[in-house]
Amino acid sequence: MARALPWGRRRPNIGGMSFSPDGRTVLPPLGARKRIALVAHDHEKAALLTWARAHREALARHELFGTGTTGGLVAEALGLPVTRFMSGPLGGDQQLGAAIAEGRLDLLIFFWDPLEAQPHDPDVKALLRLVVLWNVPCAMNAASADFLFSSPWLDQTYGRSGGPRDPRAKISATPQA
Repeated sequence: MARALPWGRRRPNIGGMSFSPDGRTVLPPLGARKRIALVAHDHEKAALLTWARAHREALARHELFGTGTTGGLVAEALGLPVTRFMSGPLGGDQQLGAAIAEGRLDLLIFFWDPLEAQPHDPDVKALLRLVVLWNVPCAMNAASADFLFSSPWLDQTYGRSGGPRDPRAKISATPQA
């Protein structure tokens, strides 16, 4: 007969995650050198490249990632190394999501096309869900990317709060004292 585990007051470590007393995942801080993913849908690639050129000096201080074509275009335009995932529709968006969930990406710059339906829209939605779930800074256009890149946190360690809930934690509508 299986016996219940004695959770007590201590939250267990599940899959490398630890939980705070309120049932939230304890997220590791984002280091001073960020791992930044640069992604753009076809009609937004030119806008992303224009933005990236304007921020080349800041981008050069960090580790860059990108999906398929976008990663290649950014590497060529900036002359910087970019680790490339697959093309978004071929699984690249899911690879980005996995990297976020595994703590291998710190920031997402994703210029997506709001006027064009994408064959991989469910993957894009899943990616954006993970960005919110794991409390990853995200910019979706030049203005929001400018705001992120003008933040003093870009080149400093940033201690994140929040993160996914422990699915076993009891949810209360009243704040805990």
